[in-house]
Amino acid sequence: MHLYSLPLIFALIGLAFYTVLAGADFGAGWWQLTAGKGPDAASIRDHAHRAMGPVWEANHVWLIFVITVVWTAYPVAFGSIASTLSIPLFIAAVGIIFRGTAYALRSGASTRRELTAIDTAFALSSILTPFALGAAIGGIASLRVPVGNAAGDPWTSWLNPTSLLIGVLAVATAAYLAAVFLCADASRQGEPELERRFRTRALAAGVVSGAIALAGLPVLRHDAEPLYHRLVEGRGLIGLIASIVAGCATLALVWWRRYEASRYTAALAVAAIIAGWALAQSPVFLEGLTVREAAAGRETLVAVVFAVLAGAVILFPSLALLFGFVLGRGESVAERPVQARAVVTALGPGLLPRLAIACLVAGVGFLTIAETAWAHALGVICLFAFIVAAFPAALPPDLLRPPAENRSRNRG
Repeated sequence: MHLYSLPLIFALIGLAFYTVLAGADFGAGWWQLTAGKGPDAASIRDHAHRAMGPVWEANHVWLIFVITVVWTAYPVAFGSIASTLSIPLFIAAVGIIFRGTAYALRSGASTRRELTAIDTAFALSSILTPFALGAAIGGIASLRVPVGNAAGDPWTSWLNPTSLLIGVLAVATAAYLAAVFLCADASRQGEPELERRFRTRALAAGVVSGAIALAGLPVLRHDAEPLYHRLVEGRGLIGLIASIVAGCATLALVWWRRYEASRYTAALAVAAIIAGWALAQSPVFLEGLTVREAAAGRETLVAVVFAVLAGAVILFPSLALLFGFVLGRGESVAERPVQARAVVTALGPGLLPRLAIACLVAGVGFLTIAETAWAHALGVICLFAFIVAAFPAALPPDLLRPPAENRSRNRG
């Protein structure tokens, strides 16, 4: 693992999070659009809105994260992508704005007609955005984005067989993820009728998404032959197999009504597609440009890596807390399992801060002073250890005490 590849790995992880979380958000719009008419359709739309409303804005954190990391760590590549693919990226941005506007206006709708118009605008933008983003990724994957400011064709760079395939697959995958997530939500909320409807939709969407992905392999062979061979014969095959296995496991879990587990296998299936693409295209970033050639200077890369890992101290616990409340697991920190708290308490109030500082110093040292790949990998591990130690060290002491001890202190 080289320092110049670390920010790209972070960006791919962020892209996977965005594809899964925002993808499920986009997919809810698809089911709102195809819900039909009548009371049953209204219940489907309302359920999708309630489930996605509290988290849709937080999901876009990952898109901003990906843009910021690539912009900073690989400026030449980012400029080439943003200029050549300006049209699909603009379409995606407009779609995101329309979705946000629809969320804001929905609560103020006074008639069913107004509500239907708002939901339709929301649903159409929910389809337009993932398609445009998928088409842009297709242009990168098929090496239609050359190096330079607007050096590629503004239309054929994203209106080509590979881009259309990935755009359609993005819409289908979003619908598949949303159906799985909404089915689990309906089951947890004790709504058997909604559970039945979204269970049927999840099974159908999973089969359709898998069929599109497999049918797209001949398209890649014709339109993006280097990517195809690396995907089915090279390192990308690992991601392809993992996606197929996880997708089949998701369908089985939904069939057996193991909805909570199906969330994770569905997410794994989608993330494996991104991993397979990354492995298949590596080490090429754009046509005529490798990842190493696209990377910024060493000081910039170190700053990006440190900023990402340090920011994770705030981001991951915050998102975990948000999703915990949304998914109905909003118990207080004092009610969390005592095993984790016992480990933190056993380390003592003064040891965790010292351990966090030591990991931080070691991580920065290995990344900035050493030149070898193993030292860079060790530096990243140390910085991750810093995240693990720093977050509980920053918590108020009352949150780490056992519930009984807190109650006795309150009585005292």
